[in-house]
Amino acid sequence: MGTAIGMAAYGLRPIVEIQFADFIFPAFDQIVSEAAKFRYRSGGEYTCPMVIRTPVGGGIKGGAYHSQSPEALFVHVAGLKVVCPSNPYDAKGLLASAVKDGDPVLFFEPKRVYRAVKMEVPDERYEIPLGEAKVVREGTTITVVAWGAMLYEALTAAEDAAKEGIDCEVIDPRTLWPLDLDTIVRSVEKTGRVVVVHEAPKACGLGGEILQLVSEKAFAHLQAPPARVTGFDTPFPYTLENEYLPLAHRILPTLRDVARY
Repeated sequence: MGTAIGMAAYGLRPIVEIQFADFIFPAFDQIVSEAAKFRYRSGGEYTCPMVIRTPVGGGIKGGAYHSQSPEALFVHVAGLKVVCPSNPYDAKGLLASAVKDGDPVLFFEPKRVYRAVKMEVPDERYEIPLGEAKVVREGTTITVVAWGAMLYEALTAAEDAAKEGIDCEVIDPRTLWPLDLDTIVRSVEKTGRVVVVHEAPKACGLGGEILQLVSEKAFAHLQAPPARVTGFDTPFPYTLENEYLPLAHRILPTLRDVARY
C-alpha cells in the first residue's frame, strides 16, 4: 500500500489488490493516515489517485477471517470514496470511473456474486459515474436500500412481500460514499417508509447513517420508523453464516412490520 501511494503521488494510477477485505487492516494506517489525506495536507498540490480492490462479504463458508464487510470503517474517513457493485456490468463501469478519479477509491467486490450473477458486459469501455444510485425495482409502499450480495436478498424479499400486497422499491447505491442521497430521498418521499439491508454488523454500520440522513431530509414524509436488517454484532461465524446473514427470510418480517405500522 505504501508503494502504491508513492506511485500515485508520482503521477501514476495504481490499482492495488487485497486478496480479502479481512486482510486490509495491516494497511489501514497507510490508507487512512496517508492516502486519504494527501489532497488535504498539500492544499490540493498533490493527489492520490488509486484504486484498492478487495473482495468482501460472506456466503462462501469463509468463516471469521474471509467474510467481513468493513465498508463503514472507510466511509468514516474523509478523503476516501467507497464503491460496492452488485453485478458485472456495474463493476466494469464503476471500476473505469474509479481509475479516472483523482482520489483514492475503495472498490469492494462482493465475493458471493463473482460466480452467482451473470450478464452480458460490453467489450468496449464505458463508465458509470461514482455517486449515482440505481432504482432496480419500482414500488410504492417501502423504500429498501441494499448493496452487494444483499441486493439480491432484498429483491427476493420484495417479491415475497409483493404477494402480500407490499410493493417495495429497491435501490442499489452502487457508490456507498459519496452517497446518492437524492435518489433515496425521492423514493422515501413517495413511499413514506425505508428499510436498509447490509451484512455488516448493525452497530455503527452504514445503514444507521443512511437512515439518519433520510430522517434529516424526509422526516415529514415518514409514515413508519426507519428500520435496518443487518448482520449481528458478533464475529462472522463459520457454521452459522446463513443465520448471521440478513437473507430474504430475515428481511421479510421487517418489511411486514414497517408496512403495517
